[in-house]
Amino acid sequence: MAADAGAPPPATSAEVEASAEPPAGVLIVAEQAFVPVTIVPGRDVLSATGSNLTDSVQSKPGITGTTFAPGANRPVIRGFDNYRVRVQENGIGSHDVSALSEDHAVPIDPNATDRIEVVRGPATLRYGSQAIGGVVNATNSRIPEMMPRGGVSAEMNGGVSSVDRGRDGGFKATAGSGTFVVHADAFERDSKDYLTPHGRQANSFVNAEGYAIGGSFVGRDGFIGLSFSRYSSLYGIPGAGADVERPRIDLEQTKLQSRGEWRPRAFGVEAVRYWLGHSNYAHNEVVFNAVETRDEIGSRFTNKETEARFEMQHLPVGTVLGELRGAVGVQLGRRAIDGKSFEGESLLELARTRSSAVFLFEELQLNRRLRVQGAIRYEHNNVEGTGLDIAIPAAPVATGRTFRPVSASAGALYDLPQGVVLRATAQLTQRAPDAAELLSKGVHEATGTFEIGNPFLDIEKARTFEIGLRRARGGFRFDASLYHTRFDGFIFKRLTGTTCGEFLVDCESTGGGGGDLKELRFEQRDATFYGAELIGQLDIGRVLGGTWGIEGQYDFVHAQFDNHENVPRIAPHRAGGGLYWRDTNWLAKVAMLHAFRQDRIGIAETPTGGYTLLNAELSYTQKLPANTYVPELTIGLKGDNLLNEDIRNHVSFKKDEVLQPGASVRLFGKIKLN
Repeated sequence: MAADAGAPPPATSAEVEASAEPPAGVLIVAEQAFVPVTIVPGRDVLSATGSNLTDSVQSKPGITGTTFAPGANRPVIRGFDNYRVRVQENGIGSHDVSALSEDHAVPIDPNATDRIEVVRGPATLRYGSQAIGGVVNATNSRIPEMMPRGGVSAEMNGGVSSVDRGRDGGFKATAGSGTFVVHADAFERDSKDYLTPHGRQANSFVNAEGYAIGGSFVGRDGFIGLSFSRYSSLYGIPGAGADVERPRIDLEQTKLQSRGEWRPRAFGVEAVRYWLGHSNYAHNEVVFNAVETRDEIGSRFTNKETEARFEMQHLPVGTVLGELRGAVGVQLGRRAIDGKSFEGESLLELARTRSSAVFLFEELQLNRRLRVQGAIRYEHNNVEGTGLDIAIPAAPVATGRTFRPVSASAGALYDLPQGVVLRATAQLTQRAPDAAELLSKGVHEATGTFEIGNPFLDIEKARTFEIGLRRARGGFRFDASLYHTRFDGFIFKRLTGTTCGEFLVDCESTGGGGGDLKELRFEQRDATFYGAELIGQLDIGRVLGGTWGIEGQYDFVHAQFDNHENVPRIAPHRAGGGLYWRDTNWLAKVAMLHAFRQDRIGIAETPTGGYTLLNAELSYTQKLPANTYVPELTIGLKGDNLLNEDIRNHVSFKKDEVLQPGASVRLFGKIKLN
């Protein structure tokens, strides 16, 4: 199980060792990882209610979601969001504008995903400083890496949910002959406004569809392939006034990806790999004009982006200290992003970013029990566009900023008795400000904000120390971490308490009463984050021919600026546990997760009450003889928020306006050939 479908082998990448996935319901722990890795297999992605990748991972320790809208829910890892969390597909970034604002979707659908992996810590240096908080990687077979067994594999999956009268489905098919393998998949989903404990949440619908085709030449020493995909979605933004204005986002993305691997195992080279992706993304933010009784486009966002990454892994080298393995790589990127408003100041005029980087990973096996790893990355980033000089009110300034962040990490793994592994890492990460943080200066209709960037922001620097214990095998499996991160110049969004109209002058000339848009500014302060994450399972015994046991989890993150003000939108403490029973075919489980009241709040925030989330699942998987046409069938029921609790997510900008879905039952199923 690799945390990136194209990542170097675990001996050099601090990621998960390749092995068959355990039975349904068994906690998957990254056995060979230097860092915490959360793995959600495809079966759990299928059973999750929701239209986003984040819906499958947001209850895991250390991870939550922005839950701005059912169609837009971006992951938050250890309190880090937006430009500190990279979302990618098969090692290439999602190339959207979801990091620009919480109402923007990630155009990767769960029905097109085989599994999700969330990686934290030093392994993220492979992907860039914009992954300082973590990487969420969705993997699939759109570029086949091998010939399917028997020459053909296929899958149909889908489900229906009660809370939003939702239905979704998709198929995947891969076939090959000789050295050529082709793949095709498609999906569609439709959900209405969801129910809360107090009625329907207006304007919370989601419609999405997409498809992909791809092919690879596969040989004994590697593969090379290409894929094309299209994703489109129309979804509503719930909140105050949504039943009248009906704000919606209508998006489309086309994506071209190529990937390959060559394993010469000669001339000192063990493997050479590359990833290449180009995307064209656009969305319109649509509102209903009740006076003229017609829809209007308030804003349009576009993003054209190209990314390439190359890695060369050297053969193991014997040294006086032990065996040394490693990889060196290069990453290149170009992006042109634009956020145009048709009713006031444009949020982001055309901004161009060019980036290049080199990185090195090396791992040394000192003895049978101890391994150490080191990594370093150097970047060169250039951002060009027009920003706003906040020292001179309403004065646009053409900006060309160049940043050269340098990041490094070191880690160690030590095998303790009973299969327990101790890990420790230290990381220094520097992050270049993104174009939106530097150059924003206008209206954002969907969020109801007037956002003002700072073209003079400096590089953000973070020093992280982490220690953890894990056990991947046996009847008691667990993963636990303690971490501490110190930021010099942490960049964040601050609501000033001022209101604005559709033009900057409205904010200034009226002394903060120019309209109903909330002024939001990008600022920079020193800050400290620390926290803990724990998840575990204990198989207790046998009953009715199966295994039953208990599971538990706990996580918290605490974040403060140097003046002791709390960092805004930090998730509360969470603790939970449950019971499970499984055999060869059946899985039954019930779990409870309690989020405590969050009253450690930032300026202009309000406290958020706690809640208890009760979920349950019953599913059946039948593996039929290999000579049948349907070798594997899965069907199940999953209940979410069965107590029908009022749930408000403190991380969300909309938490005071929007309740999360109430009690729901999802029926899901999958038929898999080969």
